[in-house]
Amino acid sequence: MTPIQTRMDPDERRDQVIAAALIEFAEGGLAGTSTEAIAVRAGISQPYLFKMFGTKRDLFIAASKRCFDNVLQTFTNAAEGLAGEAALEAMGASYRGLIADRENLMGQLQMYAACNDPGVREFARDGFRKLYQLVEQASGAPAEALATFFAMGMLCNLSAALSLSEVDEPWAQALTGDPKQALL
Repeated sequence: MTPIQTRMDPDERRDQVIAAALIEFAEGGLAGTSTEAIAVRAGISQPYLFKMFGTKRDLFIAASKRCFDNVLQTFTNAAEGLAGEAALEAMGASYRGLIADRENLMGQLQMYAACNDPGVREFARDGFRKLYQLVEQASGAPAEALATFFAMGMLCNLSAALSLSEVDEPWAQALTGDPKQALL
């Protein structure tokens, strides 16, 4: 007897394709990733991929949105019921889990690297604005503290991308501090 195949819900299929795209884009970026590789990973045809997303850039932006959504949701959960410094500390500590997820980390970095593309740049600005506003609202922190928070977040991204905690040299240790503790 042949198994009956059921069609996947369109939202589930879209979600599956975005997850596959994030893995591929995290590795190769916007310019270096083929839509064929994404289609193969997602188990769909390339024409269907374009039917779903229109352009490679649109798919890249959808994958980048997933990264922003992960950060927004993580920060929202971490800051729940907190304010001020406690909210900032909780959001910073929660970020460790996100940057431990290599695809999410590299997806973010690839998004920033692709900001030469005006559409990607506009999307990234809007996503970063929303993230900034969330942290500002949750913490009530002044602009200077927010700038420091985001600067430390970018240092965390760099440290994680370079695996600096594995480098036993003074310069790396100065940037990472105690590798058993988060930078934030």
